[in-house]
Amino acid sequence: MVGDWRKGYWYVIVGFLALGLILYLTSDIEHWLLPRDSHVQDSGRLTDLLRRQEQGLFEIWNATRDSSHADALRSQIELNHQIQQLVSGARHGYDPGMGGCQGQNFSSRRHGKLVQWRPREDRFLLVICTSGQISNHLICLEKHMFFAALLDRTLVLPDPSVDYSYEKTLDIAHIRSCLGEKTLLTFHEFLAKNKTDIRLLCYMSGCYLDEDHEKKIKALGLSWSSKTDAWPEEASLKGYPSHPRASEFVAKFSCEDEVLGIGDVFYSDVESQLVAQIGGPLQHSCKTIIRPNRLILLTAQRFVQTFLGSNFMALHFRRHGFLKFCNVKNESCFFPIPQAASCISRKIQEAKPRVIYVSTDAAESEITLLQQLLGPDVPMIQRPQHDSREKWDAILQRKGLLADNEVVAMLDKTIRAMAESFIGTPGSTFTDDIVRLRKEWGSSNSCDGVLCQGQHPNFIADTD
Repeated sequence: MVGDWRKGYWYVIVGFLALGLILYLTSDIEHWLLPRDSHVQDSGRLTDLLRRQEQGLFEIWNATRDSSHADALRSQIELNHQIQQLVSGARHGYDPGMGGCQGQNFSSRRHGKLVQWRPREDRFLLVICTSGQISNHLICLEKHMFFAALLDRTLVLPDPSVDYSYEKTLDIAHIRSCLGEKTLLTFHEFLAKNKTDIRLLCYMSGCYLDEDHEKKIKALGLSWSSKTDAWPEEASLKGYPSHPRASEFVAKFSCEDEVLGIGDVFYSDVESQLVAQIGGPLQHSCKTIIRPNRLILLTAQRFVQTFLGSNFMALHFRRHGFLKFCNVKNESCFFPIPQAASCISRKIQEAKPRVIYVSTDAAESEITLLQQLLGPDVPMIQRPQHDSREKWDAILQRKGLLADNEVVAMLDKTIRAMAESFIGTPGSTFTDDIVRLRKEWGSSNSCDGVLCQGQHPNFIADTD
């Protein structure tokens, strides 16, 4: 009985595929595939149907026990991918036989009036960032810069004992040259001002400060008499307030205290469109404000010259911790390795890279399977450990910076920002920061995207 069910199921599949193939072969192919404006909507609809067919094929493949049927299904899935690539190539106006990525211009900044930063003498805003890793902290830092400009205060970078060492990862001199010499102080420079009393007026509940961070800040000689929530009722209800207008922020946080701390602002949504636009919300004439320091940039260039060359694809493949993180979201972002390989293969056909530079925390078994599925034609390269015979990382080695995780993370970001094309991990702020750099540097193009964009995982595990 089970065998008859499988056989009937298989006949349905074959009939459906045969009908689809006949329709495809007997259609006016040029009518579908030529990049004419009048056919974009039709080709988009065709791509959507093909992806839905692909999803159904994967589900049947997972349920199939007969190896010959599974092999036949796999070949049909691959054919589906090739047709999707052909249609996608025609929609974007390039020859799918030759590959190619179209550059994108994000130079224009239009969302709202840009803010000019004119800090008052002897008024400071202390950066306090506690949530997540370095990418989250960089977002928190950028928002602090915006808030310091709104409040006409000089921004004070945190001491490395409390937060990341921004002086090691960022080009501080460049920030000052773009925004003004008096806009920013390192913590060491701030200590010379002999200001030790802070007013903590918290954007989020409790300034998002735990006991450990409080001890570290006080160990630096700083103190505060109280810690007040700016929006106590809202902060207690959902953790952080929703006040999108800059005028609301200024009204709440304007004060005459010399040193102000507002705590972690990673989740703030003040003027979100203005803050998120390319180039940021502040008035300046630079291409980008937040960029890697010179040593990291030079090391990234030397790595590219040594291992990658001009035509390489960068892949940020976040795995560790993301299985659970993604599966509790409305749409999971954690893809099985075979499905991820199919998505990457389509991007390879599109961008035609010679090599792929991979940044990942995945287990070796996952990366080995991924390379096997992608095949040997486009090898995957990861950043190797230091070898004295290789000189590309000699500068960071001499400075003793290769042991700093934040420096290495910024190095990986910089290499990816220089790639011909980039595939990121959906839901990752590390990916978001690479996208920001690529857009501001002008290296972003039509081949960029996140892994399996527009798709759902073809298998999702139950939650705990």
